[in-house]
Amino acid sequence: MNKSIIDHRIVSSRYFFPRPEQFENPFRVDCGEAQLACYYRQINPDAKTIVFFHGNGEVVADYIEFFVPLFDRLGCNSFLAEYRGYGMSTGDPGLVSMLADVETMINTLGLPPEKLIFFGRSVGSIYAVHGASLFPNAGGLILESGIADVFERLLLRVSPEELNLTIDALQIEVEKHFNTKNKLQKYKGSVLVMHAKHDSLVHFAHGQKLYQWAGAAEESKTLKIFEQGDHNDIFPVNAHEYVRLLDNFVRTL
Repeated sequence: MNKSIIDHRIVSSRYFFPRPEQFENPFRVDCGEAQLACYYRQINPDAKTIVFFHGNGEVVADYIEFFVPLFDRLGCNSFLAEYRGYGMSTGDPGLVSMLADVETMINTLGLPPEKLIFFGRSVGSIYAVHGASLFPNAGGLILESGIADVFERLLLRVSPEELNLTIDALQIEVEKHFNTKNKLQKYKGSVLVMHAKHDSLVHFAHGQKLYQWAGAAEESKTLKIFEQGDHNDIFPVNAHEYVRLLDNFVRTL
């Protein structure tokens, strides 16, 4: 498999901010050139499993005491996906190479797609959307502070000239792998999109686009733009409403 120019070391070094962090009993996923250390907690074999993709600069260990108890209260099992080079995982992060890891993770879990709820926060939304496009029978899709336009975000970190590309050539390569609109159109299940109106890192227009592009029927998708909070404190600032939205969403699946 030819490596995408988007996985060039210049891009990865500016886009990703991995850090090591240990936790007990990691759930190992063999992706060939990378060994991922994810987290899996099953409270009920018949319950749905939330497959959570965290944001940049975060690791799985940040969420074991943060979101897993919340998912427990929602009556869901927890699978916290880790990225290459993050936490206890080996390998080097790459926007494109990590797409293939999504399918490997789900296949390793071995659960029916209808029992899965994909949940992506920030950069994790890219991989949650990809998961929903690969498994269109998934039970649900949740996007928080998500990214609709990967090309826009990429241009904030690297110029096409640094990759020996024209801007048009770079856009074509990005669309080849990250056509978010097309991916969302493949998924017809229920969708919940949450974003902070004053998100200083990813404008809330991204959340609006994700909602608009979702292939679900209008009655099966929800958009919540919070008046308070920013990119990294959207949950604690809006905890009560945030949890209520999650609870209502899971209960309707």
